[in-house]
Amino acid sequence: MKKLTIKQIAPFLVLTVVAIAAIFIKPAADYVPGANDPQYNSADIAWVLVSTALVFLMTPGLAFFYGGMVHRKNVISTMIKSVVAAGVVGVLWVTVGFSLSFGESINGFIGNPSTYAFYQGVKDGAAWPLANTIPLTLFSLFQLMFAIITPGLVVGAVAERIRFTSYILFIVLFSLLIYAPVAHWSWHPEGFLAKMGAWDFAGGTVVHITAGCAALAGALVLKRRKSHIEHREIPPANVPYVLIGTGLLWFGWFGFNAGSAVGATPLAVNAFGTTTTAAAAAGLGWMFFDVMKGKKPSVLGFCIGAVVGLVAITPAAGYVGIPQSIIIGLVASIISNIAVGIKQKSRLDDTLDVFPCHGIGGMVGMLLTGVFANQLVHGIKDGPQGMWYGNPSFFFTQLKAMSIVAVYSFSVSWLIFKFINFILPLRVTSEEEELGLDASQHNEKYLQGTLLVKNGNGKLDETEIEKGTASLTNF
Repeated sequence: MKKLTIKQIAPFLVLTVVAIAAIFIKPAADYVPGANDPQYNSADIAWVLVSTALVFLMTPGLAFFYGGMVHRKNVISTMIKSVVAAGVVGVLWVTVGFSLSFGESINGFIGNPSTYAFYQGVKDGAAWPLANTIPLTLFSLFQLMFAIITPGLVVGAVAERIRFTSYILFIVLFSLLIYAPVAHWSWHPEGFLAKMGAWDFAGGTVVHITAGCAALAGALVLKRRKSHIEHREIPPANVPYVLIGTGLLWFGWFGFNAGSAVGATPLAVNAFGTTTTAAAAAGLGWMFFDVMKGKKPSVLGFCIGAVVGLVAITPAAGYVGIPQSIIIGLVASIISNIAVGIKQKSRLDDTLDVFPCHGIGGMVGMLLTGVFANQLVHGIKDGPQGMWYGNPSFFFTQLKAMSIVAVYSFSVSWLIFKFINFILPLRVTSEEEELGLDASQHNEKYLQGTLLVKNGNGKLDETEIEKGTASLTNF
């Protein structure tokens, strides 16, 4: 039997230690609101429960979206990197992640890790100050789904060349050092960005800018794939997967944005409307802009554009009107489309254009929130009022917050990737890259289907599509 190394044993030991430690945490009784405690609202609880499930659905949706666009020899490895975040972040969130994000504020920068360690104090009947009609447990689980999908977004930039074990470590460090602090800055009442007057309805900074900038750092540290250096065109493994992924993401995004109203309220209805309208405008905008450049309208173009629109409307969903969401989606799709074109002519190997789509899309959304936010829409006392409606100072506050998060996320992500590369091989070998990560990292294989082709003897053999380019016209 092959001798195990500490690198192979360590992940299981860490999980075991956490599980054993959890045994000694005294269980809290479920809190049942009574007649004398009318703050909880059954409709709000029901809606946020549904929204929590919808946001979770986005993670497998993202796996299909990314998995369909990579080379067929890397489909499984790409998809599992998104889905495994549910396992890693799920455990991390209960132990310390929720505390770091929403615990007692330490100078507006980070939450006290002991506030809700192992969910102590979460189930005692308290409610989050900005969501006092639902239990704190439900609020924390809703926020967990955001924490899960964020590192999963980075997968697209480093696909086809990063080691699976190294990526697991990245998820842990990213969640603790980037996601949790930025969530605290933006969404905790004492967070310094919140106190500065920056507004992010559902995660333009917390999710998309952090992930987009981390993706840029990862692509730079990992350097280019061999196929990218040789300018080899990589056909998408399965375009229907991309369509399925887009549908699941769009569907789940209703929970992402409308659920961020944390209640079954008119604000949730507005966020629901702006979400689908921005996605529709952006999908058409990307496709029509491609046609103007001499390309044919493509499935991938519409799908990518729709996702960019969803990204851009995220920080603004509850603050802008439904008509204004059209311009937000259109502008974001055009800017991201141009950014993708510039990236394709550069040496940057961001495999699935995560930075141009999520990073820049999130930045555009944050800035346009500063333009089109209107108090008549959200009705929040002292809430955001945009430059278009006479308040230019809010636009510059959004710009300042966006810049802080972008610089912090990129810098710390760069250090994280460099640190991982110092203690573990970050990138697979050239042989493993050529073989494909499905086989080299997981000993598994994705087969899209089979074709019957004629061999040298004139007989019909079953041949994997991966090994040939034969078609029915050969018969």
